[in-house]
Amino acid sequence: MTTELTRDEIQRVAVLARLKLSDAELDSLTSELAQILGHMDQLNELDTEDVEPMVHAIELKNVFRADEVHESLPRDEALANAPKSDGRYFQVPQILEGS
Repeated sequence: MTTELTRDEIQRVAVLARLKLSDAELDSLTSELAQILGHMDQLNELDTEDVEPMVHAIELKNVFRADEVHESLPRDEALANAPKSDGRYFQVPQILEGS
């Protein structure tokens, strides 16, 4: 099952991708993509009946950790060096109009 790409198909894909290709680039890409599709055809010929489907070539383990609550800096200490606060929150200059 060989899939042949025409120069017109490559041009149509280039237009859809908003790419402007020269005639030389179109010819080159047509040839390169034909080779790539040829390699894909070779892969399609492989017998994968006994190969277990996988997402990654190597087995991955979950590297995330569970969320845990830890003590943090008390509010009064966090606000101690703030240039301006209302006792509960940092206060910063207004930068958006209408807020």
